[in-house]
Amino acid sequence: MENILELKNLTISFGNKKERYEVVSDVSINVPKGKIVCVVGESGCGKTVTALSVMGLLPVPPGSVDGGEVIFDGQNLLGLSDKELRDYRGNRLSMIFQEPISSLNPVFTIGNQIGEAIRAHRSVSNEEEKERVIELLELVGIPAPETRLNSYPHELSGGMCQRAMIAMALSCDPELLIADEPTTALDVTIQAGILDLILELRDRIGMAVMLITHDLGIVSEVADEVYVLYAGKVVEKGTRDAIFNSPSHPYTIGLINSVPSLVEKSGSLKSIAGNIPSPKNFPKACRFQDRCEFVFDKCRQEEPLLEKLKEEHFAACYKSGELFNS
Repeated sequence: MENILELKNLTISFGNKKERYEVVSDVSINVPKGKIVCVVGESGCGKTVTALSVMGLLPVPPGSVDGGEVIFDGQNLLGLSDKELRDYRGNRLSMIFQEPISSLNPVFTIGNQIGEAIRAHRSVSNEEEKERVIELLELVGIPAPETRLNSYPHELSGGMCQRAMIAMALSCDPELLIADEPTTALDVTIQAGILDLILELRDRIGMAVMLITHDLGIVSEVADEVYVLYAGKVVEKGTRDAIFNSPSHPYTIGLINSVPSLVEKSGSLKSIAGNIPSPKNFPKACRFQDRCEFVFDKCRQEEPLLEKLKEEHFAACYKSGELFNS
């Protein structure tokens, strides 16, 4: 299937002139047209930084893209000027940010902020813009849209603000939507509504979605393909069924085992020992070695590469074959 987005060997670092540290190392991710690709990992794994680099929103300095390509519909976005990139951003590709309240401007109405992208990328009259904003508010399930478009962010609930952010991202019918933890800090009822909305819009307008999350419950519901990131590297990738039915990297197994089960009533929750290392102290060879229960000498000496286990399923672990077949 044709890809709308291809990240090829993306490498990102942060720091100053004296010291720089890689936070994303040689990451490659493909997002096929009309599919939902989930990027999974704990906080600090490089998920959001990767997404910001696609949108051209990486803070430079202190951040910089040191290598790789970001190919959107055949065009390398990293080679574009700011003016050229603005023609894509908010138009053909959009992003839903974490924490909608902090992403919305408190001094402008919801209608004004949603209409900004429309004004920037479409030649429309004021009346046409208003009609489009009302249409978008209806699309994302905000009641009384004719009234709500004049509301300020503080007058809306967290769930309503998140829906307004989605309306803003969808204002120009993007071909790719990047959703960065779109349900963080929302109650489970609102979470379900947001996810249903993303699925409905994917089916209705055929957009692709790159969904960033650490919630495997969400992944199991919506993903077509899954990429597991750890300490700035892809450690496993595959279809949703492959990842959940045959997890083959110890980190992926740990993430899945740490999710509470409604069936198994064991005494305590399983967890992954330790914490993600700082980019200043990434271990040589396998970056997961200090937290892995399967570690052996080779893991500390030589970095494992992504190896094919079966069609559309890859893992970067010397014991992935054993784990896959267990």
